[in-house]
Amino acid sequence: MPKVIDIISNMRSLLGSLPKREQLVAEFVLTNLDQISFLSQNEIAKAANVSVATVNRFCTSIGCEGFRDFQIRMAQSVAVGMQYLDNRSGDMSISGQFVSQVFGNLIDTLKLTGSQLDGQQIEEAAEVLANAHRIGFLGVGGGSANVAREGANRFFRLGIPAESHSDGFLQRMVASTYSDGDVLVAISSSGQPAELLDSVTIARQYGASTISLTKKGSELSAITDISIQVDIPEDQDIYAPTSSRLAYLAIVDVLAAGAARKRPEQVKENLRRIRTSLAPLYKDTGPKPIGD
Repeated sequence: MPKVIDIISNMRSLLGSLPKREQLVAEFVLTNLDQISFLSQNEIAKAANVSVATVNRFCTSIGCEGFRDFQIRMAQSVAVGMQYLDNRSGDMSISGQFVSQVFGNLIDTLKLTGSQLDGQQIEEAAEVLANAHRIGFLGVGGGSANVAREGANRFFRLGIPAESHSDGFLQRMVASTYSDGDVLVAISSSGQPAELLDSVTIARQYGASTISLTKKGSELSAITDISIQVDIPEDQDIYAPTSSRLAYLAIVDVLAAGAARKRPEQVKENLRRIRTSLAPLYKDTGPKPIGD
């Protein structure tokens, strides 16, 4: 049997198809998710009015190797996902207050991020980026991968070859082609993805400079030449957007603006060319963003 990743969903999908006695165990477990990892096999059997052997068969039926494996995996699932299992919805209306709350949280995040940045470190990172032969932005997952794409989008405009990659295999391959004068920028709110850690190590082996945007004290921060570290607490509202994404986008903008000021003539010429290439697409010649 393939290993079951989401044990709670698997239990739910099996409801109604389990043997009658095991069904009682499943119903008890799903009704008491917040307590189940603290209960013994005997306690679960007694509460569900079944035998200990039935509890053990139930654990096997849902994809666990036994009760101990079930207990460990339940503890992990509940620790990670309990906030998404709570039936209390609170006020779900969308109003002016809701809009103000979302914008207020984002503004607070930007202020907190700005207060944590080290000016000297930003200066050093901007200098390295401004003089790069090429820059690779790496991120995995939805948030960091999107920030990486924006990094490449911001820096190609400055006349510096820039690319972004979110595929782990391709990240390693690209990193192996980087050398002295090239810069690899790794972005991760956790600082833990093995793909990024491996790619940074590979790039450094061949002489490339490395920069990270990540959490303070993370594994990623420890292995890059320059680490821009911020601690951004996530909003407890599970429906709110991820704040760290906006923080890293703002840092990328700061680095791009800093690098641009270190190569003003090249940047002005590139921006002029880009704007000229877009002019036929607009009906007027007033101020426009470089892009749409």
